[in-house]
Amino acid sequence: MTEPKKDVIRQTDAEAIRLAKTLIRSARFGALAVIEPGTGAPLASRVGVATDIDAAPLILISMLSAHTGALVADPRCSLLLGEPGKGDPLAHPRISLACRAVRLERGSADQVRAERRYLNRNPKAKLYAGLGDFSFFRLEPGRASLNGGFGKAYLLDPDDFITGGALVEELAGSEQAALDHMNAEHRDAIALYARHFARAAGDGWTVTGFDADGMDLAAPEATCRIFFPQPLQAARELRSVLVEMTKAARAAEQER
Repeated sequence: MTEPKKDVIRQTDAEAIRLAKTLIRSARFGALAVIEPGTGAPLASRVGVATDIDAAPLILISMLSAHTGALVADPRCSLLLGEPGKGDPLAHPRISLACRAVRLERGSADQVRAERRYLNRNPKAKLYAGLGDFSFFRLEPGRASLNGGFGKAYLLDPDDFITGGALVEELAGSEQAALDHMNAEHRDAIALYARHFARAAGDGWTVTGFDADGMDLAAPEATCRIFFPQPLQAARELRSVLVEMTKAARAAEQER
């Protein structure tokens, strides 16, 4: 008598969803796998990444690259995110997103927003973002496979990590002004966020993005993800949430 096959996929819970969102939002680069035209063979390459406000990955790639031609021929692709640290690289969490690539038309509202968010996250890309052979692609996730470490495998639907609704567009309209204000006037508060909420070391932190769930921070050699105490319900709530987080972080540091 054979034993029933053990299901290695865990039930998706809040912890898995937060880990998935963290991996997607904090990624600086990823491994992009495409289908090679003609042969149908898989072709993988490293790409820089950012996220749209709703968390869909954004990439900036040259039409001269083999993987770009492959995406134009067949938009099906996969993106692996998650940076290994010390020790066994397979012990560190990672997420693989099965996506459909959409090339964003230059000058369209979607392309302008993608460029703004991508360059906020990857400022060195300004050197080539405007070149005619480079294009922004939005990777629309269809499903995701999350590996949180040994024995922690999950299958996620886009609704688990993609933010929808009218709030996305509402935040898009006010996000850059909020980023500019915070980075120009409140670098001390941003440093507090990094130390207290992300337990991140180092200096030079800036905010690179706001969304309904939280904010993304970057330093010269690092990134971190910080979640709000509760998701925003309206863009106007952002200021008060940041003020309360600043107060909480300062109070906690004073108690030490």
